[in-house]
Amino acid sequence: MRIKRLGVVAIAFAAAGALTLSGCAGGTAEPAASSDASAIVSTNGSEPQNPLIPTNTTETGGGKIVTSLFAGLVSYSATGEIQNEVADSIESDDATTWTVTLKDGWTFTNDEPVTAESFVDAWNYGALLSNAQSSSYFFDDIVGYDGAADSELTGLKVVDDKTFTVELASPEADWPLRLGYTAFSPLPKAAFADMAAFGENPIGNGPYMLASDGAWTHEVKIELVTNPAYDGVRKPVNGGLSIVFYATQDAAYADVQGGNLDVLDAVPDSAFQTYQSDFPDSYVNQPAAVFQAFNMPYYLAHWSGDEGKLRRAAISMSIDRKEITDVIFQSTRTPATDFTSPVIAGYSDQLKGADVLEFNATKAKELWAEADAISPYTGTFDIAYNADGGHQGWVDAVINSIKNTLGIDAVGKPYPTFAAALDDRENEKLTGATRAGWQGDYPSLYNFLSPLYQTGAGSNYEGYSSAEFDTLLKEGAAASSVEAATAKYQQAQEVLLKDLPTIPLWYSNVTAVWSADTVSNVAFGWDGVPLYSEITKG
Repeated sequence: MRIKRLGVVAIAFAAAGALTLSGCAGGTAEPAASSDASAIVSTNGSEPQNPLIPTNTTETGGGKIVTSLFAGLVSYSATGEIQNEVADSIESDDATTWTVTLKDGWTFTNDEPVTAESFVDAWNYGALLSNAQSSSYFFDDIVGYDGAADSELTGLKVVDDKTFTVELASPEADWPLRLGYTAFSPLPKAAFADMAAFGENPIGNGPYMLASDGAWTHEVKIELVTNPAYDGVRKPVNGGLSIVFYATQDAAYADVQGGNLDVLDAVPDSAFQTYQSDFPDSYVNQPAAVFQAFNMPYYLAHWSGDEGKLRRAAISMSIDRKEITDVIFQSTRTPATDFTSPVIAGYSDQLKGADVLEFNATKAKELWAEADAISPYTGTFDIAYNADGGHQGWVDAVINSIKNTLGIDAVGKPYPTFAAALDDRENEKLTGATRAGWQGDYPSLYNFLSPLYQTGAGSNYEGYSSAEFDTLLKEGAAASSVEAATAKYQQAQEVLLKDLPTIPLWYSNVTAVWSADTVSNVAFGWDGVPLYSEITKG
């Protein structure tokens, strides 16, 4: 299955009248005749960085779990279209004030009804500055949001149990598109009594729920079972998920080969030459909304101001992306030409300044020498990465390319887990560059730009700030058409190409394998995540 290029949202000014999202799209896989509806599917994962609170889960390990535990107003089909979950309709006459009507019958797994208040209270909690939620900026377009002080989202109004309204600060025709992201999940009243405890044992309304208290064994695995009350578009045809946290992808790959793991969603680079022959009838290599890069913190000497701009450009042009994607990744990656993904509508390989992403050893040396004239570079250049994610091969290749081109000392710096690497990023303890990237939350250019580079955004760990970029981003979000929005987002990316707050490397395919002896109906979504609810076993 290949992921097609998507429009920003199907409803964007499709008619002169009201903007409306209603009805129900999509469906679920039918279980195979020989499948066991109670069978538990085992798959790989990684230890979440934080307790499982939807508005504070922004990394992939926790993300795939939270998405399974909660259902928002909408979800996304395999190809990225929005389809209603809890919402019955999302309507607006002006793209500024939206009326959300919920379906009847939705409950959390503690039997509490899912109401308009469940959404409004959860969004207000996520947006409140003092709650320090990493996804708070997702609510910055709602009237009342204040990223500098505690303030209620005054643009949210509960009309009745099944209806609430949302007033945006400016028109956004594609606003419903983002509502499938987990930050917009509802929360039960129990969450607000003790949010820390809730994060360890979350109560959701999604297709799966925790198997029991203590189902999350930290650094080992988490056990989920199907939620019998769930009746949305992701209704599982299996009995649950056992998500195992592996120290390395090689260990996970060996377990699939040995019959001890059903599904592995990321083949290690050590198996790129063999995975298709190892799993001739059960592999996939398809485009996904995944962008990979590495970042240089501005707090380190030599990496800010005019000197920093020169060094960032020199480092970028010293990397032979084409050779690395061909040799290391065996054509499972594509060299980056922008900061988004080729599967997202509006992607471009013609941005002004994109030549900084091309290998040019002569220019790289010239720029590095110009930076040395400002302040001579001393010490070792390193790239931090998580050893549990299969990154050593490409990091070593990038390091060697930089070392050979610029003639500087350069090394890889492994961390045992992704959570540990993120903690040092957040606490400004890095000694050099750090592996970075983005897996789309929803299929939009905006989602690849705002969370990572907007001033103060939750995943802007290195503290990049540009008034020009922020203005273009805001103008794009408020544009009256998809085409106008895309033009602004592309201009914003041209600012990034000058500043290089991140060094784009390549776009990832989802390259995965599974045990044909144990599971079937394995498919992957637009974002590269397995469609867990459709996997059959037995």
